[in-house]
Amino acid sequence: MCTLLLGTTFAHAMAVTPLWMRDVRISPDGKEIVFCYKGDIYKVSAKGGEAVQLTTQDSYESSPVWSPDGKQIAFASDRFGNTDVFVMPANGGSARRLTTNSASEIPSAFTPDGKFIVFSASIQDPASSALFPTSAMTELYKVSAEGGKTEQILGTPAEMVCFNAAGDKFLYYTGRMDVRHGIGQAYQSDQAGRRGP
Repeated sequence: MCTLLLGTTFAHAMAVTPLWMRDVRISPDGKEIVFCYKGDIYKVSAKGGEAVQLTTQDSYESSPVWSPDGKQIAFASDRFGNTDVFVMPANGGSARRLTTNSASEIPSAFTPDGKFIVFSASIQDPASSALFPTSAMTELYKVSAEGGKTEQILGTPAEMVCFNAAGDKFLYYTGRMDVRHGIGQAYQSDQAGRRGP
């Protein structure tokens, strides 16, 4: 078990071993938090307390994202070798594999209507792309939360997608660094892949 204490500070004379929790995401209602610890996904109340382990496979799970209604969690898992996108009930249970591409797929978000999961992967650069095809630069895709064929949204690198309140545009990070300022570049796009201001 893993215990997460929030909003509490302890003074210790001895060093504390860090838990190395990663990929922390707050639920849409703000009441729960999911996170990764040692390759599994856990959930805990936002008020703190004992975390509940949601995945128990020998595989490595990461990058959990909440559905807009808070009833599902999409995540990445290497259960079948490469990293695929899975979805499971927010309280745990059987996970469904949504993607089967030979690339590593990392989910960023559900679409605001909850029907699709947006993910980054190096599957296929579009023929019109001026970028040299490489697995180091991902494209942006979506897959139905029920499963099915993936659809490319952007042929350029796009990670950490966040939709606006109307759900018609999203902000994304390119992963490229601005050497002068030490920061990445962020852009806005609509769901048809048209970049905007």
